[in-house]
Amino acid sequence: MKTGVIYCGDCLVKLKDLTSESVDLIYIDPPFNSNRNYSTSPKTTGDRRFDDRFDGVNDYLDYMKPRIKELHRVLKPTGSFYYHCDWHASHYIKVLLDNPDLFGYDNFQNEIVWCYRSGGASPRRRFSRKHDIILFYSKTGEYVFNGLKERSYNRGLKPYRFQGVAEYRDNAGWYTRVGMKDYWEINMVGRTSRERLDYPTQKPLALLERIVFAGSNEGDIVLDAFCGSGTALAAAQKLGRRWIGIDVSPAACDLARERLKSRDL
Repeated sequence: MKTGVIYCGDCLVKLKDLTSESVDLIYIDPPFNSNRNYSTSPKTTGDRRFDDRFDGVNDYLDYMKPRIKELHRVLKPTGSFYYHCDWHASHYIKVLLDNPDLFGYDNFQNEIVWCYRSGGASPRRRFSRKHDIILFYSKTGEYVFNGLKERSYNRGLKPYRFQGVAEYRDNAGWYTRVGMKDYWEINMVGRTSRERLDYPTQKPLALLERIVFAGSNEGDIVLDAFCGSGTALAAAQKLGRRWIGIDVSPAACDLARERLKSRDL
């Protein structure tokens, strides 16, 4: 398979054309087992609808397992795998990925919680569901990880003056820079966002930039086998990585191809 190409078809078939242990980073945003039929605005060109319906969780796991096996095969020993999911099946998927024939329990690194704001009234009988889960696995104990930093505001927003601790100040107050935690507050792609492509499950570029930066180096190969609107590929291209995209939907492939041609990703 060539890099810089989006392949249209079922990844279970397409991945067989990819050499074993040839990819540095894999991110997938596959079906969630949400029991929904996703659609777009009637004004949208191309049929970007897709069905996320399975005959129960076992049917969903039976669908994902052989595809994960192929993804594991093509990942380098130094590679990382990020599986984007939510409450519908995240706990089942983790058990599947913990299987020693796949990634294995010891290679689980993080459960990243992506927190976001979205519309919809709070339900009366439970808390509002406003986060997704990203399961981060390595293939072995030796894997690429470029740590990210974030702001940690001081108590009272005042300087600590601790010896050897670098402190900074912004309009909110004083802070230090610490290793990024495993819960990320990043806005969704809203209706008025410049990023919006009218793809039903489009993810924000800022989210994928974090994953691509952390899990790969410049020139590495990033694979998204359920690439949808191409956000992971756009992040890879922006950060100087090579990329391979796969999606079963011709409309999604066309959308992602046009996006990757544009300077405005």
